[in-house]
Parts: sequence; C-alpha cells; structure tokens
Amino acid sequence: MNSVENTHLHEATIDEVVITVVMARVTDFFGFFVYAIASALVFPRLFFPTFDPVTGTLLSFAIFSLAFLARPVASMSGRMIQRKIGRAGKVTLALLILGTATVAIGMLPGFESIGWWAPILLAVLRICQGLGLGGAWDGLTLQLQHSAPENKQGFYAMVPQLGGPIGFVVAASLFYVLTGFLTEEEFFTFGWRFTFFAVFAVNVVSLFARLRLLNADWGVEEELVTSAPIRELIETQWRPILLSAFLPLASYALFHMVTVFPLGITSLFTGRDISDILFLQLIGGTLAVFAVIATGLLADRFGRRYVLGLSTGLILVLCLLVGTLATNPAIFILFGFVVLGLTYGQASAIVPRRFERKYRYSGTALATNISWILGAAFAPLVGLGLVVGIGLWAAGIYLLSGAVVTFVALRILSNSEAAT
Repeated sequence: MNSVENTHLHEATIDEVVITVVMARVTDFFGFFVYAIASALVFPRLFFPTFDPVTGTLLSFAIFSLAFLARPVASMSGRMIQRKIGRAGKVTLALLILGTATVAIGMLPGFESIGWWAPILLAVLRICQGLGLGGAWDGLTLQLQHSAPENKQGFYAMVPQLGGPIGFVVAASLFYVLTGFLTEEEFFTFGWRFTFFAVFAVNVVSLFARLRLLNADWGVEEELVTSAPIRELIETQWRPILLSAFLPLASYALFHMVTVFPLGITSLFTGRDISDILFLQLIGGTLAVFAVIATGLLADRFGRRYVLGLSTGLILVLCLLVGTLATNPAIFILFGFVVLGLTYGQASAIVPRRFERKYRYSGTALATNISWILGAAFAPLVGLGLVVGIGLWAAGIYLLSGAVVTFVALRILSNSEAAT
C-alpha cells in the first residue's frame, strides 16, 4: 500500500464518518442528477435540433447511458492506479476527471455553433464522467457498515443512501428556480450551464472531506479496503456477483423512472409546465428522504430482506399507476418517490455480506456497477421508447420486470441460506 495511506492524520469518530459519507454521496448524486435532468430538458434541443423532439430525446438518453458503461472500466483500471498511488490518490485523480468533464459539459457549445462535434464531444465527456465516478469508489460506505453498532446495522446502512434523494432534491431545486425565473431563451443560453459549474464547486469541498477520512484511523481492517485479484475474484465469486447485481436492480431502475422519465414524458407529450413537475418531484424527493430513514428503523427490527421484499412489492402497485403520468402526474410521482425511498434505503446494504471478507471491497464495487447498468443505465431510453412504440402502459411492464428480477434474486438468496 502507498505510504500516504498508512499515515493516519487523526482518529475519526463515527459522527465524522457519517457526515463525510453523506456529503460524498450527496455530491455524487447531485452531479449525477444535474446531467440526468439536463438530458431530458436541455440536450435534445441544444445538441440534436435537426431531429424531431422525440428522436432527439432518445438520442440524449442514449448518451446518458454511456457513463454507466464506463464505470466498470474505471473500477477495474482503478485497481492498478490504487496500487501505485494509493486509495486517496486514486480518488483525487478520479474526482479531477469527473470535475473537469462536468465543467466542460457546462461550457460545451451547441449544435448550431460547432455542428456534429457538439453531440460527439458530449458523448466523450459523458464517458469521462463515468470513468471519474467509477474510479471514485472509496469504500467508505462499506467501512461505515462494518463500523456500525450491532443493533443499528440497518440504520447505519441507510445513511449513505440518503445521498440519492437529497442529491436529486438539490439538483431539481436548481432547475426549478432556473426554469421558473428565467425566460426560455435565458435558460437555454446560459441558465442550465450554471448547474454544471455548481457541481464542480461542491465536488471540491467533498474531495477534501473524503481525503481527511481516507487518511484517518477509524478502526477498520485493511482487508476490507483492499482490491482482490480480478481473475481470482471472477473465478471464485461470479455467483455472488450476479446475485448481488440482481438484488437492488428494481430500486435502481425505479430511480430513473420517477426522476428522468416523467420529465421526458411531460416535455414531449403533455404540454404541462415543466416547473410544475419539478415542484412535484421536490416534494417527492423530500418524502423519499424520510422513507430511506424509515428503512433503517424497519431493517433493524424486521431484517433487510423483509424491507427489500415488501418495498419491491409496492413497485407492483406503482406499475398500475403509470398511466396517471398523462392525467394526474402527482399520483405516480409522489407515490413513486416514497416507494423509491423504501426500496433504495437498504438496497446496497444487502450486497456486501454476500462476499467473503477478502473479496468484499472489489466484489461490492463490481456487483454495484453491473446492477446500475442492468437496472438504471437504459431505463429512460427503454421507457421512452416503449411509450413511443406501444404506449404508456408498456413502461409499467418494463418497471415490473425489474421488480420480478429482484424478487427472484431474493428467493434464491433465501433458498441458498436455508440450504446452508
């Protein structure tokens, strides 16, 4: 290991760990959702103006998925980088790549200025974002779970998950203000760019907080933050990797079906003011925060699998409500965010325990990246494509398929544990 990582600058308290983990995850998801919202509201018009709005949005969602495909590549290459410059050095380099790509997107000229170079550069920068985010895996969430008191494992496991809904609320708040108080011309000329510059600013603050914690001593075994040999990992752990990728799949798919998907549907088909949908999503995101917190209390009392199974079952109900997006979007959005909070709160916590200790760090990272690809990467693209080709109800079937996969994975997990 790098000598820097063996030099502990201070002894971290559990409160400092919690604050840093939440800060890191909020900033990650803030940047994630700034791009996601822009991919529905801004990029089709600026980078694909020669296409009809539906096709332009589909192309924008296709580029959106590229970051997820790049994350496993960054995770694997990050293993070699970490051996050379240490975990803190790897995280610093990854966030530098992520921040630079994000600012560059905010400065990128549109199609009218540079032609086809605009969407090409957008795709390249989106891949760079994925490389940065994938390489920024720091293991802090995993360490927090292992440092939690025995009777509060579920509560501490949900702490990092707060970053998802909080990050979305912050991103949506910016777009709500900008779309509500700027003219349409002002928003598309410069307003949307401000959100990407804001992402860079908060990432700088988050980086220093992460580095302080990565160089701290908080009683975590080195084995839990050490990468395992990739060939050995895949040969010996391919079953738990696949199972762990399927367990949170429904939750990750739902993430985009209640955030990006309604924005795309509204802007293309309903004629409603997009600010009204953003306002509903702000309320929904707040409800999701409380739902995530509730999963921590429920998991400590009834168990994580019970919470994940029950909440996944609620997705079945949500699928029946997808048609309300066209008539009364508040029903789908608000209920959807509550279900999202319940499913997401313990989604990642159930993954690490599937691996032996020496494979836990690498196995969790690989399984999580695969799960995001299978569940979330193409959700807006597939969802919108189904609506265009078949109808709004087909998007509900797509969401249902994710819930079925998670249910099957939970059943396999229960059977395998019963057999042992």
